[in-house]
Amino acid sequence: MAVYSAGDFRNGTTFEMEGNVYRVVEFQHVKPGKGSAFVRTKIKNVITGSVLEKTFNPSEKFPSAEIDKREMQYLYEDGGLYYFMDNETYEQIPLNKEQIGESLKYLKENMNVKILSYKGNVFSIEPPMFIELAVTYTEPGFAGNTATTSGKPATLENGLEINVPMFINIGDVIKIDTRTGEYMERI
Repeated sequence: MAVYSAGDFRNGTTFEMEGNVYRVVEFQHVKPGKGSAFVRTKIKNVITGSVLEKTFNPSEKFPSAEIDKREMQYLYEDGGLYYFMDNETYEQIPLNKEQIGESLKYLKENMNVKILSYKGNVFSIEPPMFIELAVTYTEPGFAGNTATTSGKPATLENGLEINVPMFINIGDVIKIDTRTGEYMERI
């Protein structure tokens, strides 16, 4: 098993500390004029999602945490469980809302996602960076309404509600950035 010293931390590094698994979200190496250097970090607990700001001595050592990422296809929801199929073995696994987390709102049947697990325990899924969904409901925009730039609410085929520009209509397919949850473009 690899071991990281805090001085080697980079964004995305995953490591174990105090029985938990953390991913480095932000880091900064600080060398003050007096005293010894340190590493200022923002780390996220990959299981609970909580974010900590923590300062480390660069020589502190932590075991690396091997996060397993498997490409799987979302199949369907049944009774509060969401079923995913391994694209290689065709094995199906059910996950609940807590395991899926915030990504639940981006799921669409037959979509490929990455399932993240640590020591066999699934803690999250990663949807594709961009997804395409059809608009199932939105108020009609009307000509000449250019005074407001905020857009209008729209309901998408998977139930997600986001703001879209005024020219988007029911039936349009749009691209969404899953990192921000925002409208990107009409397809």
